[in-house]
Amino acid sequence: MTTFLNRRTVLRGMIGGAAVTVGLPILDCFLNTNGTAFASGAPLPVRFGTWFWGLGVTPSRWVPSQVGPGYDLMAELQPMAAHKEKVSIMSGFNVRLDGRPAMTHYSGPTTIRTGLAPATAGEIPGPSFDIMVSDAIGSATRFRALDLSAIKGAFTLSGRGTGNMSPSESSAYNLYTRLFGPEFRDPNKAEFAVNPRILARHSVLSSITDDRKSLDAYVGSADRVRLDQYYTSLRQVEKQLALQLEPPPPMAACKIPVEPPDLPAANNVEEVHVNHDLMAKLLAMALMCDQTRVFNLSFNDQQSTLTRIGNTTSHHQLTHEETIDPKLGYQPQATKFVEDCMQGWASFLEIMDGAREGDGTLLDNMLVVAHTDVNYAKFHTLDSIPVMLAGRAGGRVRSGVHVAGKGDSVSRVVLTAMQAVGVPVDRWGKESSETNRPVSEILA
Repeated sequence: MTTFLNRRTVLRGMIGGAAVTVGLPILDCFLNTNGTAFASGAPLPVRFGTWFWGLGVTPSRWVPSQVGPGYDLMAELQPMAAHKEKVSIMSGFNVRLDGRPAMTHYSGPTTIRTGLAPATAGEIPGPSFDIMVSDAIGSATRFRALDLSAIKGAFTLSGRGTGNMSPSESSAYNLYTRLFGPEFRDPNKAEFAVNPRILARHSVLSSITDDRKSLDAYVGSADRVRLDQYYTSLRQVEKQLALQLEPPPPMAACKIPVEPPDLPAANNVEEVHVNHDLMAKLLAMALMCDQTRVFNLSFNDQQSTLTRIGNTTSHHQLTHEETIDPKLGYQPQATKFVEDCMQGWASFLEIMDGAREGDGTLLDNMLVVAHTDVNYAKFHTLDSIPVMLAGRAGGRVRSGVHVAGKGDSVSRVVLTAMQAVGVPVDRWGKESSETNRPVSEILA
């Protein structure tokens, strides 16, 4: 065996008269002295994700009073205290509608994701920013992106445009089967064999593009746009299948997790917490096994149909009907659901920060945009939309900072996140949401 080692070194031998090669995992000797990159200078992979919760916050209990590093944790942010130094708070950034109607629970998240306010309910004005990220950094993995929903209903905000939304998974058991079932390729196993079912699928998908030109000649311009979006999705699938025909690189941190129980998706917050944590743990291992580098995880839906065991009154219903306690200054039962959402956020951070990678953690090598649909649900406000950025993107961003947007478009935060993970974009958004100004306080 050669005395020079690098991450592409293999062990060679003979078994039954046949030559075999065995790849090595990511060893410490492959990394630089700081454990932050490969010795060649190639960085560890940077991951990107979004984390969504519905129905906003209680502003007086969420927005820190101090700007900059060392911000104070208000009551509703207390659950994430252990990870405060890896989370930045974005306040004072607005959703701009440009004269379009403020559609409750829809205008906010759609404008954040696409950079343009929708004119009608159900309209997706353009590709969501997570799609742009996955196009840039998601083509080298088995799954271009994973879309997950902890609440019943498989909620999603990701898509290439109207009629082209990304399907979301709401079962931890189904997610496990999808990730680590028969088609999973263990990157640390010596043998590799092509799955004939994958080969057949790849061949079928390649063949159906032959009739594209003839079909385009028979449809109108609107349908051609939809078909172009569809073909783009198919090309992504073909790329992912092609990767399945090649042996994966070794990933030392990759360990097949224990199969979770097959639990039905639910709306009560107690079971949503369980489902969320199971999915987050599976997601962490999927990232560590380099199955994907992009994800979207929703704790609840934008109208928050969360309930409690033994009580059918939903979070959404409480925001409309519960009176504000004169002593507390807020709706106590509705606010308790906000605290539940923030506890879910804290659990997510704990799982990602607990996964060791190199000299740091998985959270250190990712950037997560966490946002909601409104500011204060009682009045459905879109000004100062709550957004958080978690992780350090492999050292590309500063963390633990509170930035006050002073009425700027929330597109500035989105642009910053995309640039931080390597998307070649110098501006984001349209009309008054368009910006070429990243948040300088965040970029390292």
